[in-house]
Amino acid sequence: MVSVLIFAGGTGKRMNSKSKPKQFLELHGKPILIHTIEHFEEHDEVDNIAVVCLPAWIDTLRDILKRFNITKVKWIVEGGQTGQESIYNGLNAIYQECENPKDTIVLIHDGVRPIISQKLISENITTVKNYGSAITVSKAKETVTSVDSEAQIDMIADRSAARIAKAPQSFYLSDIYSAHIRAKQDHIIDMIDSASLMRHYGYPLHTVECPSENIKITTPMDFYIFRAIHEAKENSQIFGIEVQK
Repeated sequence: MVSVLIFAGGTGKRMNSKSKPKQFLELHGKPILIHTIEHFEEHDEVDNIAVVCLPAWIDTLRDILKRFNITKVKWIVEGGQTGQESIYNGLNAIYQECENPKDTIVLIHDGVRPIISQKLISENITTVKNYGSAITVSKAKETVTSVDSEAQIDMIADRSAARIAKAPQSFYLSDIYSAHIRAKQDHIIDMIDSASLMRHYGYPLHTVECPSENIKITTPMDFYIFRAIHEAKENSQIFGIEVQK
């Protein structure tokens, strides 16, 4: 069994959109969230999808799922106070109806990360089967540093080994659910992502590499990049150039 958890609970403050959360902004008449979900809807190995959504937008989500003939979304779940809590809510919905969590793979993905491929989804699923986890990453194109409290650089990463963690981030359901339960018991409420949470509890993390174009749409600039890449791929198909699906 393969489930997907789509996190679409953000409010989009950095997008400067006062009328809609960023995941509901449209490109060519289709919300970003649907551009994202369709990759999983069309994948043969994906059995069902859970979407974590802002409570005030759940009815809108139901309407657009119908409009775009999305059939694999089995759960629509209210988001929590933090990203971690929202992902737990989605995992819990899947877990409560799962017959065998130890054999169920779950791919956790951002609703505003629409530039992925069928190949990347397949590689995540296969890597979990082989190694127990799959963290999508891209190679760092610039030097990665960390700084101390006084803005002094205290570490410069070896760029050849540096990777940028992206999504999907994929695990066996029993493992990621157990990590969330432990975090709740330990009063850890705001881990930045699932990879960080799993790393905190000692789970080994295996990587899957993706192109740098796998961006998360957070700012207006990200939206324009998405539009450019999307239109370039459409034009490539029109003119007979093979593109990765």
